Amino acid sequence: MTEAKSRGPYAKTAARRAEIIRAARDSFAEHGYSQASLRDIAERAGITHAGLLHHFRNKDELLAEVLADRDSEEWQHGLAQVSEMDQLAPYLGDLLRQHQKSPELMRLWIELAAAASRPDHPAHDYFAERYDRVRTQLGAGMRERAELGKLHEGLPPEHTTVLLQAVLNGLQLQWLLDQNLDIVGPLGSFLRLAFGSDPTSSTDPTGDTDT
Repeated sequence: MTEAKSRGPYAKTAARRAEIIRAARDSFAEHGYSQASLRDIAERAGITHAGLLHHFRNKDELLAEVLADRDSEEWQHGLAQVSEMDQLAPYLGDLLRQHQKSPELMRLWIELAAAASRPDHPAHDYFAERYDRVRTQLGAGMRERAELGKLHEGLPPEHTTVLLQAVLNGLQLQWLLDQNLDIVGPLGSFLRLAFGSDPTSSTDPTGDTDT
């Protein structure tokens, strides 16, 4: 009984923080990080401004939590499940389609990534660490693929990883400018160039079957 009671306040606090993070995510997506206000976020979360400050000291702290929450979602439901490089292309194709369902969040992410290139930006360390982490993880798979002769001989594994990140970011930026643009197809073409076509498979690297 004592243990159950002790968990009560903690569970409520965790739930409240999650509500605030969701509210902040919506506010940032609608207004942009610089124009979003703590009062708007508090109103969306159904609490007072003072109540919000009880959980988060400032907007920078909230931004860090929003980014970490988004990253955690994509990691748990995607990249962490990619155990083989052959699974990477279908996953990335699905990821782009998922991002297209929330263009405002996609725009926020791109704007923040660019702004965070400044060393004094509150999200600078987050983005620098994230890019490094993804390069490290994908780099190991790329090196393994190269050793098996399944990576284009003109593309060193480290270059392939950097180029893949650039392709993903650039495709999403172009789509935001023209939402009729196909970006999943070009991603598949890039991966075919990098990985080479598998003549034993009828599955396109984007996850679509050939017709």
